[in-house]
Amino acid sequence: MAAARDAIADLRRIAFLLERANEATYRVRAFRSAAKTLGALPPNELAARAKAGTLTELSGVGEVTARAVTESLTGEEPVYLRRLEATEGTDLDAAATDLRTALRGDCHTHSDWSDGGSPIEEMALAAVEIGHEYVVVTDHSPRLTVAKGLTAARLRRQLDHIAAVNDALPEGFRILTGIEVDILADGSLDQDDELLARLDVVVGSVHSGLRDDSARMTRRMLAAIANPHLDILGHCTGRMVAARPAGVTGPGDRGHRARTRPPSDFDAVAVFAACVEYDKAVEINSRPERQDPPKRLIRVALEAGCRFAIDTDAHAPGQLDWQRFGCQRAALCGVPADQVVNTWPAEQLVEWTASHVG
Repeated sequence: MAAARDAIADLRRIAFLLERANEATYRVRAFRSAAKTLGALPPNELAARAKAGTLTELSGVGEVTARAVTESLTGEEPVYLRRLEATEGTDLDAAATDLRTALRGDCHTHSDWSDGGSPIEEMALAAVEIGHEYVVVTDHSPRLTVAKGLTAARLRRQLDHIAAVNDALPEGFRILTGIEVDILADGSLDQDDELLARLDVVVGSVHSGLRDDSARMTRRMLAAIANPHLDILGHCTGRMVAARPAGVTGPGDRGHRARTRPPSDFDAVAVFAACVEYDKAVEINSRPERQDPPKRLIRVALEAGCRFAIDTDAHAPGQLDWQRFGCQRAALCGVPADQVVNTWPAEQLVEWTASHVG
């Protein structure tokens, strides 16, 4: 008889692939909940319950997840996993593949400390599995209350937590500290300067007043870009193209419901010129429902000489593999790898962000 597989790892892999494929939240949650419940059992009890057919007596374990576990323990790749592995993925052309291969990390991700659906530890382990060398945790700032934005006190606790998690992670991988800070109406950043100075990476995004007139939005963005604490301008137009089906969101995606929203109006030439002047990066946001900035603005930023960050804005582990979407759009616009800051090693990235503060 074949040796038993790691049943819990198989459940987590299924959840990862479901997230990556934009499947419905309830399906993802079923496998993650089962993995959490069954992962707490002693191995001998897990095997005994599988043999006796009593796995479904446990809270959070249904017939589909129990069947997958039983198949794993008999040494068989679960049918559910095998089907997902056979159908997952999108072919990339050579330029996009080369760009994706060059990426070493992700500078914009969320955990369950704000509006993400998974703990920092799970996000980090998923990043390791897809080959990253680092991931930046960028949970929201205080004024975005709908997303459980982090107060200064909570952010300090998160920094201590990340330090402890880093000590337990595989050698060669690192969680970098960060924040997705709101760009407020006057262009200031929604967090204490002292805390922003402690972070490895600061992504600044506009989440309110998205219909401001062009002059006002431009002044707001220019003030933020000039702020020495900001490193990356996040999803600069704020648009939503509703690429995801209605009702399909990842766990914790409160701010990413499927709907359309037009891009904000601003002077892109002036904004991207400021990014070059202050050596700040423009984010190419890989979320399917954002696709932000649009390709025409990526080309404007490229012509201006901007640096870029190809990020996922992931709110769940499987979404970390959405970078391929951003790489496809970047490659179509001719963005070279040497202008993408997350192709750099962590040390070089942190050296670059530190140079903004001086």
